[in-house]
Amino acid sequence: MIPDLAHLAARGESVTLELKRSTGELREAMHTLCAFANGQGGQVLLGVKPGGELIGQQVSEQTLHDIATARERFEPPLDLHIQSVEVASGRSVLVLTLGGISDSVPYTFDGRAYERVGNTTRKMAQERYELLLLESAHSRRRWENQEADEVPLQELDRQEVMRIVEAARSAGRLVGPVGRGLPELLDRLGVRHKGRLLRAAVVLFGKTFLPHHPQCELRMARFRGTDKTEFLDQRNVRGPAFRLLEEAELFCQRHFPLAGRIESGRLQRVDRPLIPPDAMRELLVNAFIHRDYSIAGGAVSLAIFDDRVEIWSAGRYPIGITPESLTRPHLSVQRNPIIAEVFYRAGLIEKWGRGTNRVAEMCRAAGLSAPEFAEVTGAVVVTLRVNVGQTLAADWGVLAPDRGGVADGLGGAPDGLGEVAVRKEIDAKAREIIEKPGPRPRKAALREAIMALTSLRPWLPAELANELHYNPDKLTERHLKAMVEEGLLERTHPDNPKHPAQAYRTTHRG
Repeated sequence: MIPDLAHLAARGESVTLELKRSTGELREAMHTLCAFANGQGGQVLLGVKPGGELIGQQVSEQTLHDIATARERFEPPLDLHIQSVEVASGRSVLVLTLGGISDSVPYTFDGRAYERVGNTTRKMAQERYELLLLESAHSRRRWENQEADEVPLQELDRQEVMRIVEAARSAGRLVGPVGRGLPELLDRLGVRHKGRLLRAAVVLFGKTFLPHHPQCELRMARFRGTDKTEFLDQRNVRGPAFRLLEEAELFCQRHFPLAGRIESGRLQRVDRPLIPPDAMRELLVNAFIHRDYSIAGGAVSLAIFDDRVEIWSAGRYPIGITPESLTRPHLSVQRNPIIAEVFYRAGLIEKWGRGTNRVAEMCRAAGLSAPEFAEVTGAVVVTLRVNVGQTLAADWGVLAPDRGGVADGLGGAPDGLGEVAVRKEIDAKAREIIEKPGPRPRKAALREAIMALTSLRPWLPAELANELHYNPDKLTERHLKAMVEEGLLERTHPDNPKHPAQAYRTTHRG
């Protein structure tokens, strides 16, 4: 115990450690414990010189009584652990320990709140104190866990619920019988309470978002150059969160160049994505599950420039999380734990607060800089410095002006911004192939059309079905699965066939 304590004291004072000579400085020690309680937690060592030397002090019943009396002056009550460690005959160091981040902040001592800045304890500003009060109330009465009285059960997408339930079962994160009725499924996913829908259910499975839930929105843009002067492509959509995630991934696939090279000993070209797909997905998922949904005009935004990619999400960082902490080991602090739990069950996140660290590792392994995290005007911004490059004019066409408006649900048109240049998703040859079979295509003609489309980019089954005027479930069961088994197509998530973002593309053989 003593060597461990000596090692701890030798580190010196920090944002989570304070050294005091004795309980003669008990009041100052209580101020620091209050600051720790309002931050990341920490320890106060009583009986240690400022340089880290363990000198100890006599610890009597009166000493412990004084600490207990001082402890009663915290509001709300403090969960403080006290340990006495003998360092010399009759002399001990008292170790006062507070755990990590608490939902009970802000704490006060003798009616004043304190905060820790580096290795210094100071009185907390009134503005900061009031903000912590507001966020503390929010942690118990969050936007996501309030009842969505204005949304009837019929306004939820049952197929989307079933799709996520199947993904959760496939990932092994939803075990046992789940039922087939929509109410039972929603109960298992935790988005109903006492028979009433929660707002989290609308975010995850809603069909209509105006006028009550305009914040269920994704804004995407590809800009020419390195500023926002000129759009090359722009799309705003509202929809359930998993569908918006898929839309964002598809937008990236359309606009990110795919570098390739021939490796020695291999006949086929090896493709290397601009950004590791798992890293990009992790950052997008974080934006959807950690954003502040109480901001009615907020959204998740994806902006692609020639020299970088930015992901914006409405709301500030939660208490205890800073941009700097996200590239180091840190606690997982969830602003929307109900929404995050459903994403976890679907196999899209873990619960251990390592997501951003994994992203940094994947980027470095791909030869990229780690993502940059920042907070700008009330929004969280993640920037990836990558060379998207200039878009070749031959790859772009021009659409006539749109009538304007934001698509409510998926598949709608982009906002009209005059003449907006967009990438041609289907070339003339592919268009001729997919229009030739007609409304009741034969198997060979339908598969030829599937091959024509998936040779251009990965397609979601729902997208293919819409383009080919075919039932999406039948298309997957009768054709896409078989074409995968025949080696003509491959899944973008081969290890999880029921992945919510599963898409299909041609293989080298195809």
